Amino acid sequence: MSWCISIFFMEFQAHFGADYSSTAWIHSLVDCSTMLFAPVGSLVGNRWSCRVAVMSGGVLSSCGLLLSSFSTSLELLYISMGVLTGLGFALSYTPTVALVGCYFQQRKALAYGIAMSGSGIGTFVLASVVQLLIELYSWRGALLILSAFVANLCVCGALLRPITVQKEEKTCDTELTVKPSNQSKHSLLPSAKLSAPPSLPLENPTPRRRCFSSCFLSSEEYRFLKTPDFLGLAASFLFLASGCSLPFVYLVPYALSVGVDHQHAAFLMSILGVINIVGNVTFGWLTDRRCLKPHRLSCYVLSVVLEGLCCLFTPLLRSFTLLVPFAILYGYFDGAYVALIPVVTSDIIGGPYLSSALGVVYFLHAIPYLISPPIVGWLVDITESYTSTFLLSGAALLASALIVSTVAGIRRCKQLTTKRRLLPLSLTDQSNCLSKKGVHRDVAS
Repeated sequence: MSWCISIFFMEFQAHFGADYSSTAWIHSLVDCSTMLFAPVGSLVGNRWSCRVAVMSGGVLSSCGLLLSSFSTSLELLYISMGVLTGLGFALSYTPTVALVGCYFQQRKALAYGIAMSGSGIGTFVLASVVQLLIELYSWRGALLILSAFVANLCVCGALLRPITVQKEEKTCDTELTVKPSNQSKHSLLPSAKLSAPPSLPLENPTPRRRCFSSCFLSSEEYRFLKTPDFLGLAASFLFLASGCSLPFVYLVPYALSVGVDHQHAAFLMSILGVINIVGNVTFGWLTDRRCLKPHRLSCYVLSVVLEGLCCLFTPLLRSFTLLVPFAILYGYFDGAYVALIPVVTSDIIGGPYLSSALGVVYFLHAIPYLISPPIVGWLVDITESYTSTFLLSGAALLASALIVSTVAGIRRCKQLTTKRRLLPLSLTDQSNCLSKKGVHRDVAS
């Protein structure tokens, strides 16, 4: 639904007689509110449950669209559609994404890809439907119908089953028991057992635990904010959000400006949405393969780079036939990196912090989502061209990929340095052990 708001862009501009910059604030406020209130979604999910968060989000977003259909000014749309609907989307989105990580431990990237393909499916279906609703019932009637449609989030929230993770303990066939002796200061505990799979947190001694705790997040659950890896990842997300939101806002207006009719311009969003599904699922499946699993971060960087290159070449595409390949490529690589955001975040900061980390990650998208479309709209008003829109988008995406690559390179160098430091120590320990064995043999002989 949030991607399809751009279809209303020209309708709002014509009805209220507004310029590009003022109209762009609507879409940017929706995206900004969705990301700005992402930590609130995490808190509600942790404090109560995913069901409460998603159903509350459904009520708020539906009310926001309902009020928007009666708006008499852009300022009212800023509040009703921009803030209220965005808050509802935030309450629905973040806990649901975190819940996927609680259900699935293996093939997690594929699970995220399938779950997030809902965005692409919705865009593919809604883009043409929204344009048809506008033609039949005007933009007010379309928003009224969409408010009822979005209310189905309450049904989706009711179907989210709370999950408890059962920790299975595998017992060794042979119990290891070593009797204490005067010569040894260390001994193995009797009846040593293999613990649960390492993907499950082991710090909780109880056999069962809820995926979401019943209390608000403590400062311990935000200590990942101090790690250099996460700080670098956060910086890259700022540039990523600055670039990735612009094509979704301005693709339809750009298509109309080069002579594409309304139905074909809306169909570009449908193409983008359905290919986004393919990117979600295929990249999720590929990065779960044994050969690519250690290189998820590299796959993420590659998808962002290719998405940025697509934007840089967009000003050269000035017909529907040429814009179709752009929608295909951009949609695929956008779906690819979106599916990898939770996986890469989990790989860097760890699964136990995923819910809190995703709230912060999506929060970081808020400011770029808020200011980027209006700034670019101001440039469009001045230059009367969309060239700067896509050039800035491509440059921001490439900058994001560069930052992540730098962080990954520094991280790799640190790991190699640590291994080199530990290698002489391990060789020394082995030589000492061999010399001690030689002494014991001499004494025994």
